[in-house]
Amino acid sequence: MSKKGNSSGFTEDWLPVRAIQNNMIITRDNFKVSGVKISPRNIFILDPQMQNNMLVALRNFYNTIDYEFWLVVADRPVDISVYMSQMQLLLNDTQSPAVRKLIMQDIQKGETFITNNVVDTEYYFMFKSKDQDLLMKRVRQMINGLATCGLNASLISNSDLRLVLENFLNGGTTTEFGTVMPV
Repeated sequence: MSKKGNSSGFTEDWLPVRAIQNNMIITRDNFKVSGVKISPRNIFILDPQMQNNMLVALRNFYNTIDYEFWLVVADRPVDISVYMSQMQLLLNDTQSPAVRKLIMQDIQKGETFITNNVVDTEYYFMFKSKDQDLLMKRVRQMINGLATCGLNASLISNSDLRLVLENFLNGGTTTEFGTVMPV
């Protein structure tokens, strides 16, 4: 890999990412960055006592973390194309005017999601280490700790890592990969 001067217009030249593989970002200085993806949960629909219990559990969980971490919030575009195709097929197969009207309302609502660029908000805990075993131990601890708080978490995927980087580098705006830009 050749290095370009500081005047390079390519993000890849100053970003220390060497690769994204095996659910980790591997940096040029051999740090590995990984983490967990947390499934969103609306605690405001819980009764006040359960909300309080969950917040206390989260506070206690945060206090057990004795290493540097980043809490990252990223928006991912919602892809409802499969759902829209299924609705169109259902509409084509339905004869009842009342049912057709309901399906058309769903299709119109789906089109507003598409035209308004609706996104899902996703939450990640990320951390780094040169020791891959330590990194995976932290992932397991994080998943177990969040489970005790009533939250579901899973190992961050390569796709999630790309999304986080894209959001960071592009201010949350969607990019079109493959577009050629003049330098």
